[in-house]
Amino acid sequence: MLRIRIFDEQACDLAMKGHLPGALHTSTNQEAAVVGATMALRDDDYMTGNHRSHGHPIGKGSDVNGLMAELLGRRTGICRGKGGSMHLADFSVGSLGESGIVGSAVPIAVGAALSASVRGTDQVALTFFGDGGANAGVVHEAMNLASVWKLPVIFYCENNGFAVTFSTARSTSVENISERGAGYSMPGVTVDGQDPLAVYEVTAEAVRRARCGEGPSLIEAKTYRTREHAEGLNLSYRDEDEIDAWKKRDPIEVFGSWLVDHDVLTSDELALMRAEVMAEIDAAVAFALESEFPTAEEAFEDLYSNPFPNRGV
Repeated sequence: MLRIRIFDEQACDLAMKGHLPGALHTSTNQEAAVVGATMALRDDDYMTGNHRSHGHPIGKGSDVNGLMAELLGRRTGICRGKGGSMHLADFSVGSLGESGIVGSAVPIAVGAALSASVRGTDQVALTFFGDGGANAGVVHEAMNLASVWKLPVIFYCENNGFAVTFSTARSTSVENISERGAGYSMPGVTVDGQDPLAVYEVTAEAVRRARCGEGPSLIEAKTYRTREHAEGLNLSYRDEDEIDAWKKRDPIEVFGSWLVDHDVLTSDELALMRAEVMAEIDAAVAFALESEFPTAEEAFEDLYSNPFPNRGV
């Protein structure tokens, strides 16, 4: 969770300084919802994310040097500088991709789950989407198909209350998005997205079901983004008291205190952990800034074929 928080803070600083091209969406205050879920997966399990995308591969174990370099469009990035902040993919840790197109990565996860089923492995796929994506037709098509074929996939909704500026209460017909699982004959569970242990427990159960051939599950983590939808926006659609109330449930602070109170860590050990992660992210920033940009000649290297073979690129 600290890696995600500090990574996002550094990314925001780089964006303000003009180093980071394109839009930037942070997971600030949503770290527990991400980490509790990804910690329930094995290294060889699959995951897809969405436009709020840095936390998901970090939670799955992706290298922060490669991630930061990708955000800055450098050739040392995990997608060689061609994906950027919203289109991260790292096959080495099972992260199959993320996209700014709402809900578009959900059927990719279903495809990965189908692959695992056909190959006879016990791998599972977990797909993240938001409350906005929960209303996308492609998500419902994917849930229906996964249920019909009993595929090992977990549909995981990070419900942070707003699809950009539009509140879930105004856009969704049910109080809890998890209720929609019943329509597809799969369990639907709502969990406190600020509690990483609670998130882990419900995700681990969904993973167990998937591995045992019992089919898909739908999980809804109730959480909240305390920064803007994307950096640079300054919209007055949210109540300040609401934001302040959620800041008091900051998972970094709350879980840090829990660890100390339950004698898992001392205050000094927790402070040392923060310092170590800060140094790790500082090194990632230095690595990214020192890395070169890709050349024009590299533009088509990762395609199956060069669409302009006679143009010298």
